[in-house]
Amino acid sequence: MMKQDCTNLRELSRNERLVLSLIRRHGPLARAALAQRTGLSAQAITNLTRKLISDGFLDSGKVVRGKVGQPSTPLDLAPDGAWFLGLKLGRRLIELALVDFAGSVRIHRQELCRFPHPDHVATFARQGAEAIMTTMSSESRSRISGMGIAAPFRLWDWGVEMGDWRERDLRAELAADFPFPVFLENDASTACAAELVFGRSVLPEDFLHFYIAHFAGGGIVLDGKLRLGPNRNAGALGSMPIANSGQLLEVASIATLESRIETALPRDFSGWMPPPPEIEAEWARDAGRSLAFAAMSAVALLDLSMVVIDGAVPPATRALLVEETRRAISEMPAAGIDRPEVVEGTLGNSARTLGAAALPLSHFFLPDGKLS
Repeated sequence: MMKQDCTNLRELSRNERLVLSLIRRHGPLARAALAQRTGLSAQAITNLTRKLISDGFLDSGKVVRGKVGQPSTPLDLAPDGAWFLGLKLGRRLIELALVDFAGSVRIHRQELCRFPHPDHVATFARQGAEAIMTTMSSESRSRISGMGIAAPFRLWDWGVEMGDWRERDLRAELAADFPFPVFLENDASTACAAELVFGRSVLPEDFLHFYIAHFAGGGIVLDGKLRLGPNRNAGALGSMPIANSGQLLEVASIATLESRIETALPRDFSGWMPPPPEIEAEWARDAGRSLAFAAMSAVALLDLSMVVIDGAVPPATRALLVEETRRAISEMPAAGIDRPEVVEGTLGNSARTLGAAALPLSHFFLPDGKLS
């Protein structure tokens, strides 16, 4: 692998990271707005932002002139300020993306497989990363902050063909090859992280996130932080028991929809022909009831005000799931608790890959150096 062209970006101060995070969340901000939001003096913000511009992390926008007061210059993230690789393992699709500092996917590679064998995934990651890096200048390669991996935990539970994963540490294997750090988290947790870091919704400090893919998963955000738990498996909503229905993943998942229509749906849903409407509607009703049960259980435990539903499904299918979940929640008893607002996620099929890229981003550029 290419080790010679990678250098470490300088370590940013907490205040510098705070400025970058505010702009990432709220969009371009003038220095006066940054001073107000951070509580730092105007001079301190001027010094911080001048250094961030010099180091290539911020761009100055056009001067905005109002009717009164001094003109202001909004500052925005410089897309080429840093780069992140995101590797996502799915049941039948593995993906690798190069994501820029502003959260846009610049290069995307994917490969279908019968199932993700560890040797095949490692080879795909190595060859894909090398191919991506050969397209980049030496300066851009030096700004790759790391690779994040979004992978389901306990892959060997998927079937005997996945048993080889039990003895493998993909993160350590790739970290030995690459000239930058490698991070790994549960794929559903990274989907939640992507909404938190790159999403376009206005989110409260506390919310529940469902992600519907081949199986269902989820994430929990409390006090603005993704909560991973002692085993890094908090928010394993797909494993949640559902009344009279086994576990959530047995009802609210693409695998269940495929079994009802007796055919596999394409992993790239740009070519997804809608299932028969009556079957999809019945599946969405059943899934919505199960999601509502899980959501209300979480609200009773954690006093959450919002539930976000996203997934590797077309927008119309996601909207249908949200509608059915809202309907089911409205019909459930809620004495002693407030029913949560249910909204659609904003990232869809790209959430887990973007969430993987968010792992190195959080380590180097979020105020506390972590999502959780």
